[in-house]
Amino acid sequence: MVLWWDICLKALRPINLIIDYPQKAVTEKKTWSDRFEGTLHPSIVRFNASIGFDIALIEYDLTGSIAHAQMLAHTGIISSEEGQQIVAGLEQIRAEYRDGKFNPGIDQEDVHFAVERRLTELVGDVGKKLHTARSRNDQVGTDIRLYLRDQIDQIRSLLREFQKVLLSLAEEHLETLIPGYTHLQRAQPISLAHHLMAYFQMAQRDWERLGEIRKRTNISPLGSGALAGTTFPIDRHYSATLLHFDKPYDNSLDGVSDRDFAIEFLSAVSLIMVHLSRLSEEVILWASQEFSFISLTDRCATGSSIMPQKKNPDVPELIRGKTGRVFGHLQGLLTLMKGLPLAYNKDLQEDKEAIFDSVQTVKICLEAATILLSEGLVFRTERLAQAVSEDFSNATDVADYLATKGVPFREAYNLVGKVVKTSLASGKLLKDLTLEEWQELHPLFEADIYDAIAPKQVVSARNSYGGTGFDQIKQAITSAKTLLNSEATI
Repeated sequence: MVLWWDICLKALRPINLIIDYPQKAVTEKKTWSDRFEGTLHPSIVRFNASIGFDIALIEYDLTGSIAHAQMLAHTGIISSEEGQQIVAGLEQIRAEYRDGKFNPGIDQEDVHFAVERRLTELVGDVGKKLHTARSRNDQVGTDIRLYLRDQIDQIRSLLREFQKVLLSLAEEHLETLIPGYTHLQRAQPISLAHHLMAYFQMAQRDWERLGEIRKRTNISPLGSGALAGTTFPIDRHYSATLLHFDKPYDNSLDGVSDRDFAIEFLSAVSLIMVHLSRLSEEVILWASQEFSFISLTDRCATGSSIMPQKKNPDVPELIRGKTGRVFGHLQGLLTLMKGLPLAYNKDLQEDKEAIFDSVQTVKICLEAATILLSEGLVFRTERLAQAVSEDFSNATDVADYLATKGVPFREAYNLVGKVVKTSLASGKLLKDLTLEEWQELHPLFEADIYDAIAPKQVVSARNSYGGTGFDQIKQAITSAKTLLNSEATI
């Protein structure tokens, strides 16, 4: 299995929250442009720079710049030869970066300037034409959309792997029973497969939700300029097509100033983390001595530094903890955006670290959860069988039994409540009552009451659509397989 955290760390290798650049690079900073007479204070240079984290966008910046250069040549704004020179230079920068030979410092300010300056070094003054009819505002907007589009595809793929493991476990445990809970109190026994397939469905909505967000992300701001468009005869549809965007933004102000697609993305991955965290919480409970529903394998657990008997559920605890991290990024971006006037503001520089870290976090959590389910735990089926037979979770079925014989359900409900009360007082379970005791409670009870309240029958009988009945679970598994197989061929 691919270790996504290794990939993420490699892609984001320059990211540091506190960037310690050589002082020389700061003090030798020239004036920002001929508009300015003095240089920035070295500390402000550091404060202003984003190269330490937005270098993660370099591949996307290069791709967007290549499309822009091709569009400039296509429209005759630059010559075909100039366009070819620029594209060749950009591809050389890509090769240098991949080989670890392009490592711009703080004097470059951001990835966009770093690329443009290196391009000019490689191809001469023609490289200075790349930024014609473009602003950093629409440039960074393009980069972040290309990045998120790619990351959405990768996260959806990881969701599919997670679903496959859930489906495999569900098939294995179709007739394994587990207590179902409401308010964390024993409620009704259910199929373990039914429980696992609930998470499959959550993941399916996560997958679909990301697909919908991808569509709203896949719109090109390139050509919006700083905010008002450009006087040059550009072809925004052409560059959008080159970059496989569905269309360009209809409004240049909107194209450079909003990050609603990023907020939607952070909302979607927050929901993924919600679902992973809920599953993690259950795994933590199940692994406890009090529940003992699962055993943790050595593949996904560590021990205590002082208590030799312990095996700790590290993976689900970390997932549960990292969930709050992603939530924080969502809240941060919402707060960032809420008061920004149109159009672009430097505040938007703060969107990237939140997005990058959320992407990395949800990827490693999805992979870790997938490994946990496939290799990190074993369901203790004997203990589960014991658990579903040691409580009163079949009480509803007693009420249903009487209701099928014509007793009004509410009357049956109250009667069974009395049965449970007296059984608790006598230290008995419902299965331990004699037929005479049953018939003393109500004459309609017959010998078949014992079959009706047996855990396997209780589960099997709930055969309404979407229920825990075995026939329903089989259908759910078949439908899930069809879903995954059909999409694999698309």
